[in-house]
Formats: sequence, structure tokens, C-alpha cells
Amino acid sequence: MYAFDYQRPENRTAAVGGLGADGRYLAGGQSLIQAMKLRLSSSERLVDLSAMTDLKGIKVDAATVTIGAMTTHAEVAASAEVKKAIPGLAELAAGIGDQMVRNMGTIGGSVANADPAACYPAALLGLGATVHTDRRTIAADVFFTGLYETALQAGELITAVSFPIPKYSAYIKYKQAASRFALVGIFLSHGAGGVRVAVTGAKSNVFRVTAMEAALTASFTAAAAKAVAVPTDGINGDMHGSPAYRAAMITVMTQRAVTAALAR
Repeated sequence: MYAFDYQRPENRTAAVGGLGADGRYLAGGQSLIQAMKLRLSSSERLVDLSAMTDLKGIKVDAATVTIGAMTTHAEVAASAEVKKAIPGLAELAAGIGDQMVRNMGTIGGSVANADPAACYPAALLGLGATVHTDRRTIAADVFFTGLYETALQAGELITAVSFPIPKYSAYIKYKQAASRFALVGIFLSHGAGGVRVAVTGAKSNVFRVTAMEAALTASFTAAAAKAVAVPTDGINGDMHGSPAYRAAMITVMTQRAVTAALAR
């Protein structure tokens, strides 16, 4: 690991002001620290956000679940309010990594990292969430822009993520057994904004399957999902599965997601 300066501010002003030209925000550190240990990433300064209590917590009202950026996966998974409002979101958080990762990893860190096989990006896109920063709000549909790339500007700090509460939701993940990252993960929701189907693990970044959404809008059934063949254009292929295999699994996992959502 390369040498770096470490800061642990207690408020947003100090965090943003102390970042500098080559600083990085440190949330849960489950990805960044490992990359730095392997010398795959370096930074002159890390600004640890763990002391910032105003970035933590869960608020639920009649229409929205809002989660502070420094709220851990374990806290989301254990929240009775989240389980009631958006059960698919609580289930997603409960299935991330192992217990240590869930106790340390944060929603803001996961979203900012934008790993192509991470779970939370599917929830944001599958629910039509909004990312709140210290400067603006960003719709999930335009937030994830490429492989580990987002719409965040240099030094921009995620403060919270808000999710509209749908009528139905489910997250189904076909995971890689060792890492528990998604080989194919499907977040499905059906709410006031219609049906949304988001996929993680199958391309360079999370994406929606509009043909599947149209079919499920017409008939919200597993049979309707089964009838949709997903093209292999841009789908990943590796030792775990070919593009054709992953495309087929998108259809299969969406069927399971519909069944799970309707069973609640």
C-alpha cells in the first residue's frame, strides 16, 4: 500500500474542504482499502466519513424510503421499516458479502464504487431511486455511466439515497459462490412508475431490460417474463458463463423475481 494522509472529519464542510485535489472519500472501505493494499489504487489523502452521524440513518414516510449514505448493509437488512416498505431492498442488503462486509460496507460507498456486479446499483435502477449529494440530486437512470463510472463530479459527496415505495419488489441473485457478487442479479419493482427490471453482473454496468418491462406491464406474471428472450449484445462472457448463458439467466431470474414479488 502506498503512503497517504488520513483525516476523519465530523461534518460535511470539513470533509469536502479537506479532500484536496487527489483525495478520496472512505466509506465502508470494503473495496477501496483492498484495492489500495494490492496497489491497484492510490490516493494522497483518505477522508474517512465514519464520524459523520448526519450521513447515517433510515427514514420512511408514506411514499419514500431514504437511507443515509453511511448506513451499513446490515442496518438496512435489519430495518423493520425497510422490510415492510420495500422487502426486496432489505433482502438485497441481507445477501451482500458476508457478515463482516455487511457490518462495514455502506450504501453510499457501494453506489459510488459502481462495481458492475454489485447489488445496490440494481436496487437504485430497479426502483427509480434518487441519489442526493452535497451539490444536487441525480436520478438513478443517469447515475451509472460505465464500468466503475458514475455521474459524480470530482469531490462530490453522496449524502443519501431515496427510493420510491412500490407495490411489489423482489431481488433475486445468482451469485458467485466465493465472492457472493452477482453473476446475474435482478431487481424487479412494480409501482406508480410502472414496472422496472434492472440487471447487475451481466454487463459493464447495471442496466434495464425495457422489453421485459413492457411484457410485465401488459401481464405481471412469470409466464410473461418467460416469453422474453434477452439479446446477448454487450453481455459479459467469462469462466463463469457465456453471454448466451447470462442472457438466458436474466429471463429465468426475472421469472423467479415475479413469483417472489407476488408471493408477499
